Amino acid sequence: MMHTICKYADNTELVISDIIKRENGEEIIKVVFERPTENGFDTLIFELPSYKIVENDGNYTDEEIEIFKKVVEQGAAHFYEIASEGGLESA
Repeated sequence: MMHTICKYADNTELVISDIIKRENGEEIIKVVFERPTENGFDTLIFELPSYKIVENDGNYTDEEIEIFKKVVEQGAAHFYEIASEGGLESA
């Protein structure tokens, strides 16, 4: 399940997944930034706990990506809390 965290002025939405358990037992959370465009969406996806960008599809600028990296780094503990509790309403 995905949980909307916030919506920015440019219509970018910040959404996180529940905790996903991979076959090898590793637990991850996907942190997604997505903005509607004329032709679909700009999408940037980070994975926690690695903080790696696993998808960058669209036209986010380097400056925007740096801002989003900071959001992910500073919000990681909160994102884990939300993901483990099943959403903002529960956390």
